[in-house]
Amino acid sequence: MTTPPRARWLALLVPVAVLAATSCARADRPPPPEVRAGQPDRGAALIARYGCGSCHTIPGIDRADGLVGPPLTRFGARSYIAGALVNNADNLQHWIADPQAVEPGTAMPDLGVTPIDAQDIAAYLYTLD
Repeated sequence: MTTPPRARWLALLVPVAVLAATSCARADRPPPPEVRAGQPDRGAALIARYGCGSCHTIPGIDRADGLVGPPLTRFGARSYIAGALVNNADNLQHWIADPQAVEPGTAMPDLGVTPIDAQDIAAYLYTLD
């Protein structure tokens, strides 16, 4: 007995559809190599503790819906930090820890973020792509 053509097509399409659906699901990826030592989960907690969401909208952070600074949505896919710095881990950590040294007079306040905290915050931000 031969399989009807329609049944053969369905047999081929079902695995392809399942594969496509599972590949679209977002998997938790590690931060980029520059911040592999960073802890994104800790970074998320630090973002909330330092109050970054009072100025920025930040996905995944409760009550981070500020409108003073730019939204940090898809931060990991951006080319620049603060419109001037190439988006890489060293620049981001420097910006987070000491924004006034990078751009004197910027509206971003110096919150006293330690280098380790800046690394973890950067690790979280790079998950946003």
